[in-house]
Amino acid sequence: MSAELARLFGATGALGLALLLVSGSRQGRVAGLAAWGVGMAGLAIYLAPSGHHRVYAAAAVVGALVAGVLAFGFVRRPWLLPIAALACVPARIPVSVGETEANLLLPLYGVVAAAALALAWELFGDDVRTRELGLAALPLAALVAWTGLSLLWTDDLRQGAISLVFFWLPFGLLAVSLARLPWRRRWLAVLYAQLAVMGAAIALIGVYQYTARDVFWNPKVIVDNAYAPSGWFYRVNSVFYDPSIYGRFLVVAILASLVLVLHGRPLRVVLPVTGVLAATWLGLLPSFSQSSFLALIVGTVIAAAVWWRKRALVALGVTAAVLVVVGASAPQVRHTFVGKSKSGLERATGGRSKLVSNGVKVALDHPAAGVGIGGFKHAYAEKTGLKGREPKAAASHNTPITVAAETGVLGLGLLAWLVGSAAALAFRPLRLTFNGRARLVFGLGLAAIVVHSCFYNALFEDPMFWALLGLAAAGARAREEAL
Repeated sequence: MSAELARLFGATGALGLALLLVSGSRQGRVAGLAAWGVGMAGLAIYLAPSGHHRVYAAAAVVGALVAGVLAFGFVRRPWLLPIAALACVPARIPVSVGETEANLLLPLYGVVAAAALALAWELFGDDVRTRELGLAALPLAALVAWTGLSLLWTDDLRQGAISLVFFWLPFGLLAVSLARLPWRRRWLAVLYAQLAVMGAAIALIGVYQYTARDVFWNPKVIVDNAYAPSGWFYRVNSVFYDPSIYGRFLVVAILASLVLVLHGRPLRVVLPVTGVLAATWLGLLPSFSQSSFLALIVGTVIAAAVWWRKRALVALGVTAAVLVVVGASAPQVRHTFVGKSKSGLERATGGRSKLVSNGVKVALDHPAAGVGIGGFKHAYAEKTGLKGREPKAAASHNTPITVAAETGVLGLGLLAWLVGSAAALAFRPLRLTFNGRARLVFGLGLAAIVVHSCFYNALFEDPMFWALLGLAAAGARAREEAL
């Protein structure tokens, strides 16, 4: 397949998803879903290694059969969709086709394919629902469309195609499908229980890795641990590939339990949830993920501010002032952050301050349309003189800067609009009701992931972000219908 045709497929899929998000007619939504499917198929063909046609055909047949069975279950029991999606979030399967090797979320992509079939069935039926994402529908549609169109001018077509076909397009459809869920208290309780059990189990695996000094999957983490400056410093990743993504997942689970601990009833529920929370928090410690700890702090502050109002804000303000004064009194801290040398700040941020500053320069060089989706590494390497086809030192660690560099000022503005709309869905207004507590859980999870993405990137690559966005929209719609 030619590069020009692949660019057209990517733009078609993104515009189709955007149409599915905002169209008010059944015909428009069917057309959008069809364009989404065409774009996905075209990009998959472009990225697939040449040859191996029998392998692809067999995989397609098996995948279609599995997706069909799952779709039937999702139509009959819609809440099986988030249950299945959550179960598949940690499951990255190593795939080798020819000389190409990758760790893919294959089970989750099967769930998304089934969700697409179930959505198609409902659209051709009597279902007349539209704009399920509510306030977030328009900003998300605009951001998806603009990002997909940027594939037309990106210098790294392969990376851009990977971003669209493995993250933006499938997870965007997942968000739409989850936003259509009927609001059911019993199923939400089951979903929380699943998240809590998964978080605790994954955390215990992390604790085992730390005590046994045994890391799975990731050779880089193993090497880094071997050269750690102290024996107590040993990063773990549990069932995930990256310790930071492991930490991000645990933070979402911890914040969900925190809401129940603060405002759960009765005591027979609060006590076991507190135990689960403590076990999950214990597993977070050996991730040594600074971005995860910061995300947890921000989520906890928001939870306290939402429910305890002014009293929490005063206490938090006093605590922050004390920490600043104590920290500033230490000569090492003053030297690190306000000294003349930049090396201290770079060490304190793990070298990310340099990545951020250079990323800003890339964005300023391309303010109008950006370098195109997937083009950050190439543009960063060209700007800084890095050698190699895909230099690891050019990896982005900040989603807003990545969006600004790849899609320009317009993309950054659309991202801000989307984040604000997501916050409105989750937090406006909140009351001491089941709906309010559930939407608070979704909002805290979204806030934690957004904060984490400012220091690690991978906002749109995280299926949890899209899923929580869809669930928050479902909760907001249920509240409006109850009024």
